[in-house]
Amino acid sequence: MLILTYITLGVLTGIAVALQLWARRNRQEAQVGNNPQFLKFQRGYFVVYLMAMFADWLQGPYLYKLYSYYGFQEDQIATLYVFGFASTVLLGTWAPVAADKFGRKKLCIAFTVLYSVSCFLKLSRSYGILLIGRLLGGMATSVLFSAFEAWYVHEHVETHDFPKEWIAVTFTKASMWNGVLATVAGLTSSLASEWFGLGPVAPYMMAVPFLIFVGIVIYSHWNENYSGHKTKFSKLCIAGLSNIGKSERIFVIGVIEALFESVIYVTIFLWTPILEPGMPPLGIVFSCFMVCILIGSAVFQILSMYHFAVQNLLLVSTAIALVANVILVISVHPDKQSFNMSFGAYLLLELAVGMYFPAMGFLRSRVLPETHRSVIMNWFRVPISIIACIVLMLLHEDVFQHGNRWIFAICVGLLSLACVSCWRFIHLSKNSDDLRQDTVLMELEHYHNIF
Repeated sequence: MLILTYITLGVLTGIAVALQLWARRNRQEAQVGNNPQFLKFQRGYFVVYLMAMFADWLQGPYLYKLYSYYGFQEDQIATLYVFGFASTVLLGTWAPVAADKFGRKKLCIAFTVLYSVSCFLKLSRSYGILLIGRLLGGMATSVLFSAFEAWYVHEHVETHDFPKEWIAVTFTKASMWNGVLATVAGLTSSLASEWFGLGPVAPYMMAVPFLIFVGIVIYSHWNENYSGHKTKFSKLCIAGLSNIGKSERIFVIGVIEALFESVIYVTIFLWTPILEPGMPPLGIVFSCFMVCILIGSAVFQILSMYHFAVQNLLLVSTAIALVANVILVISVHPDKQSFNMSFGAYLLLELAVGMYFPAMGFLRSRVLPETHRSVIMNWFRVPISIIACIVLMLLHEDVFQHGNRWIFAICVGLLSLACVSCWRFIHLSKNSDDLRQDTVLMELEHYHNIF
């Protein structure tokens, strides 16, 4: 698979560049003029946010390999992953509240400390210490995906008084560069771990200097900010749950998100043990996945420009993911495994992920009420974690320990239910004015490292 992986990365990169240029040429961008203050503020945010994301992406390709290198079995590694997922989801509901109470700047600095400690704990071969590292990593991830953007929005609107329409411009650029950095992170981690022979722990040590740099810049250049309104956390949770119960469209969106994204967590856990016997460079495989996400994102943008309904594109992305998992059920058969077929199926799955996130982001922005959007999204994350944890913990059962095809069969069932839910959402949204696209979509959903 070595030569195939490098050829695949080159071909996919060419396709991604062509599609991204096509999408960029036709995208109607907000007119920000040549405001030097805005561009300076934007660049300052990018330096911090993108370096933080790069440190996060560096830790993606070799996590499973690291635990396997330390001698742990698949079921033990699954438990480590479950701890990380659970801490991210549970603390994800707390992070926005903590940011508003203690200050977003302080929480962002805490992110750099927690993630650095998590990286250093990867040096230990102790299972208990590695569990603590996963918990700290989950805490840091929940901050990364909430406090940084909240800080930017507050500074953009309240401190600098820039037009709200320009926020989308910043997040669109951040999303595009985030995808590029994810690809570069895969190449960098492969270079350190395999070419230089530093082993699977090397990317984690490489991430620490970037995290220290981010912490120093935040401490010296960022202002502290807080939410302008204080509301009890319990009251917000009850209100969010009430919104889900009262609106079938919100409920169905939550069902689709829980089913699709729990499958992503499960399949991402399994990619290393499935492909590693073919001896591909794992960092390059990771980069191929990231390029496929960029391709999927560009396909979504292009199709949306030609006024394809976003809810239909959500169905298409779910159907593609379903097909990918069906292929995986076939390719991982214990008696006749095909590494190349599995690799192709994973590329198809990541393309579907690239289409799914911007589609889901757009639908959430239109269907979920703005006043309770964040707390509703936190409620959605609970079933995602529960489903993913249950499926991964099935690896402790004897029937699942001698082949992962049954896990993929469960994923096929979950995605089949997601497709049915997409059909239901399309039916509920007929003649809905709030989902009509008068202009080309501007803001893209940020890529999150779930590896």
